[in-house]
Amino acid sequence: MPKIKTKKAVQKRIKITASGKLKRVQAGRSHLMRKKNSKRRLRLKRPRYVAAVNEKKVKEMLPYG
Repeated sequence: MPKIKTKKAVQKRIKITASGKLKRVQAGRSHLMRKKNSKRRLRLKRPRYVAAVNEKKVKEMLPYG
């Protein structure tokens, strides 16, 4: 049986936590932070997780994660 290839784009963006959740980066916080108010910036800082609906698909892309 051949090995399954890991999707490198997904590997760079998503980390698997110890409990098995898929931690991802929140979009919209790489630049133009000056015009966003502090409340919005704090909200963008919080960790985000992949939705339960998409977990199966993402885990298929990370076979050895």
